[in-house]
Amino acid sequence: MNKKRKLSALFIRSAMYLCCFITVALLLFMLGYVMVKGVPNLSLKFLTTKPSHMTGQIGILPDILNTVYIVLATLCIVLPLGVGAAVYLTEYATSQKVVSVIEYAAETLSGIPSIIYGLVGMLLFSNHFGTSILAGALTLVIMNLPTVLRTTQESLKTVPQSYRESAFGLGAGKWRVIRTVVLPECIDGVVTGCILSVGRILGESAALLFTAGFAHAVNGMISGLTSPGATLTVALYVYAKEEGEFGVAFAIAAILMSLTLLINLLAMSAGRYFAKRRNV
Repeated sequence: MNKKRKLSALFIRSAMYLCCFITVALLLFMLGYVMVKGVPNLSLKFLTTKPSHMTGQIGILPDILNTVYIVLATLCIVLPLGVGAAVYLTEYATSQKVVSVIEYAAETLSGIPSIIYGLVGMLLFSNHFGTSILAGALTLVIMNLPTVLRTTQESLKTVPQSYRESAFGLGAGKWRVIRTVVLPECIDGVVTGCILSVGRILGESAALLFTAGFAHAVNGMISGLTSPGATLTVALYVYAKEEGEFGVAFAIAAILMSLTLLINLLAMSAGRYFAKRRNV
């Protein structure tokens, strides 16, 4: 019996090691393949110029700027909405039924395919604001709202109730307690939700194909919001699928892969920093 148990434990341990090896190997293979194909096509001129049909020059500066614009526009809207909704659900809502319905709606939103968001965004936002970065940002707000809401809400629940009671005992009002005691203690959840949202925005293409468009023009921040523009992921699709420029597509993929790794590192670093600060 003891020998059979040891064999069973050895088999399970070996299976876990094999699964870990396969996962890491797939990650390293994909990372290495994309970098090997993409990095040789990167250059300063490629990153700092716009494409020209007259000379055949290819540059991704407009796509980089459009990506920055859509990230900033989305975060400026989704963070207040998500954090405010999380504060209401955790601190103010008295009906558990209402809280459950809203949480269920948020969970449902997070599971909807992005192509459906794109279709809805095209009908709702593109019809009013035209095919533009703003229409794409508003669509991404709906997509990322559940992420910010849930991460902030879970972080708010970790704040000890004794902190609130102590502040109330000193005569502080409800909003003052939330603003000066609760929110500073859960800032890690807000930062985590923000970083995760940036990662999803950078990787989104299906919804933006319907709403933001394919333009490769350089625009200012304000004029860019009301103009169509391709982000890096949309540009990758256009160069690979429509124009057959696979070298350019792999170069953009290398940039996106690097940004994804950086965002994951930032999320891990932020989590460790706030956990250390909370324990001090």
